[in-house]
Amino acid sequence: MTVQTITADASGTFQLGDLPVHRIGFGAMRLTGSAAFHLGTPSDRARSIAVLRRAVELGVNHIDTAAFYFSATRSANELINTALAPYPEDLVITTKVGPFRDYHGEWGDPARPDQLRGHVEENLRQLGRDHLDVVNFRRQEQDSIAEHFGALAELREAGLIRHLGISGVGPRHLAEALEIAPVVCVQNRYALDRPDPLDDEMLRLCGEHGIAFVPFFAVAGQAGPRAAADTHDDTVRDIARAHGVSPAQLRIAWTLHQGPHVLAIPGTGNPDHVAENVAAGALPLTADELARLDALHTPAS
Repeated sequence: MTVQTITADASGTFQLGDLPVHRIGFGAMRLTGSAAFHLGTPSDRARSIAVLRRAVELGVNHIDTAAFYFSATRSANELINTALAPYPEDLVITTKVGPFRDYHGEWGDPARPDQLRGHVEENLRQLGRDHLDVVNFRRQEQDSIAEHFGALAELREAGLIRHLGISGVGPRHLAEALEIAPVVCVQNRYALDRPDPLDDEMLRLCGEHGIAFVPFFAVAGQAGPRAAADTHDDTVRDIARAHGVSPAQLRIAWTLHQGPHVLAIPGTGNPDHVAENVAAGALPLTADELARLDALHTPAS
């Protein structure tokens, strides 16, 4: 198969609660511009819509978004609604709540528990839905997430949310949440070139609990929301060259090789890159190649 014919089912499948998704998904953050939020130049609307439709054509059935993904002239949720509604029956849209940006794009204070219903309702309005498939509570400065997660659990009971997840958390936050309601996914920052023992532990714990671990900035690495990584270790370049793929594709493949419960949500505003990202889900890596890459993530002390 060529890059253009490899589909997302080649990456395998995992369950978000009772919702099966392909392990290679799509992150909507970069749909709004050349960099996330207000950091870059706003995107071409038609191109962003084409990216979404191409992703679904290639079998992507898991899209990650948020109401606070917007630039001066683009909203990720509005683009998703325009491009994909009426939504395919198997499409799972995951969103997150907690952070807040005002109309000028400036970040506000972290949400109180009683404000989360408004965040959920804004996502419902923008996406044109009567319920949200998965909602992650994105922890910011909170020492405990019990009240916030409890507020979302109440909205789940009310039928506004189907499944719950958490983001930016450690082991004790996961334990708190599991005491309140089922957790179907954990979204934490995680990348090949960003060693973090805490997130390695979260990866392990999620596997033990049968919870999806969904890394963000896996391709961007240290660059985070501003851009995709443009510097790569020689090992990454050598292994990518041996497979005839880009370093970004190799990063995605390495991410998926961290466990069958790991989902990838690479984002892009380029329709050609969508096909490349999806194709990375079918990239095999040998034990020796994985060991060499793992050494970059967990350097010897």
